[in-house]
Amino acid sequence: MSRSAHPAGPRHGDVLPEGHYTPPPSDLNSLDPRVWAQTVERTAEGALSVGGMDVRRLAEEFGTPAYVMDENDFRARCRAWREAFGPDADVFYAGKAFLSRAVVRWLHEEGLNLDVCSGGELATALAAGMPPERIALHGNNKSMDEITRAVEAGVGRIVVDSFQEIARVAHVARRLGRRQPVQIRVTVGVEAHTHEFIATAHEDQKFGLALAGGQAAEAVRRVLGLESLELTGIHSHIGSQIFDMAGFEVSARRVVGLLTEVRDEHGVELPEIDLGGGLGIAYTSEDDPREPHEIAKALGDIVTRECEAAGLAVPRLSVEPGRAIVGPTAFTLYEVGTVKELEGLRTYVSVDGGMSDNIRTALYDAEYSVTLASRASEAEPMLSRVVGKHCESGDIVVRDAFLPADLAPGDLLAVPATGAYCRSMASNYNHALRPPVIAVRDGEARTIVRRETEEDLLRLDVG
Repeated sequence: MSRSAHPAGPRHGDVLPEGHYTPPPSDLNSLDPRVWAQTVERTAEGALSVGGMDVRRLAEEFGTPAYVMDENDFRARCRAWREAFGPDADVFYAGKAFLSRAVVRWLHEEGLNLDVCSGGELATALAAGMPPERIALHGNNKSMDEITRAVEAGVGRIVVDSFQEIARVAHVARRLGRRQPVQIRVTVGVEAHTHEFIATAHEDQKFGLALAGGQAAEAVRRVLGLESLELTGIHSHIGSQIFDMAGFEVSARRVVGLLTEVRDEHGVELPEIDLGGGLGIAYTSEDDPREPHEIAKALGDIVTRECEAAGLAVPRLSVEPGRAIVGPTAFTLYEVGTVKELEGLRTYVSVDGGMSDNIRTALYDAEYSVTLASRASEAEPMLSRVVGKHCESGDIVVRDAFLPADLAPGDLLAVPATGAYCRSMASNYNHALRPPVIAVRDGEARTIVRRETEEDLLRLDVG
């Protein structure tokens, strides 16, 4: 699979044709380091461990399903991104991937900024002590309350997404006696090679103001004419789970073109551009993501080249990795409930979670890996489909995988690369209880987001 491939690939039927799936690995017990967090390994007894803790002990102490996060891995990825881009650029962690107060504190301690896109995310960031000047507020339909709270807090930037929002932010800032820094989100007409649900830079979608037709240029004119707003730059985001840098090159060229128009028409050189996030991670061994230093060099070279060609000073660059930081740091730990063989097709392995804790497979056919976590096995591989316990035929966790033929109820399975968009998008479908997030570091584990209880569900039901 090339770097431009995407795990949320073309939809296919429930029963795959012979030969569609990848052949089984030579060793079902092996762990591909591209897919797993840094400290995940097998113990001498064959069980998985993370941060020096056996997953069997984690299951006993915290129950299943559970999201298990390698804190050292998360911190290391933060440092890698910050060091790759250096002091002349800003790295904003995209909180939508996964956010908690513990994560905010880790980000603060590792020197990253934070991108939030709702009042709840903003509240979490402020409650955990993130300096407001290091927070950016995103969103295509921010409420007046969210805008007011952001301006009152003194967030470092608000990314405006429409003409109406320009007016709203200006009104709030003027009423509060502030001059609010803003960026304008533009759609640059780039078709990122990704699933249609997570491609965000073509014109026919809800985000941003289009370069085509002059929308973005008109937005610049309006913001520059408002005393309560300070236009610091242009923002572009072309999609998610992208491996190919070609889309970023086109995006940067078009954004720099807008900067040139702004200089020529208004006599202003904007000091910042934000090229968003969306860089992919490895969900399976076939994925080949780029390292932060490769991404930093590629984006820096693109922006520098385009600015030099246009005769512009090189602006300060911002990026917004979310999945690329938190995605690989966590796996979901499940217990096997039933094992059902369909002769001539595959074996269905039902676990104690499902689409309520990982909707991505059902939502856009995302692909995942899976391994037997509670022991090693030398049994023959069997073609399996890991499914959940919900009343939906589309309740699939891993569409096609090879697991040992001696798999049995009570075994533990681990699905890697679930740190991003799993807990964030989790639901109470069938009144399922959302799993906890367990952080493991140096032989110690602690709950950073507790498991929901039935009391939590009933507390919201006013009867």
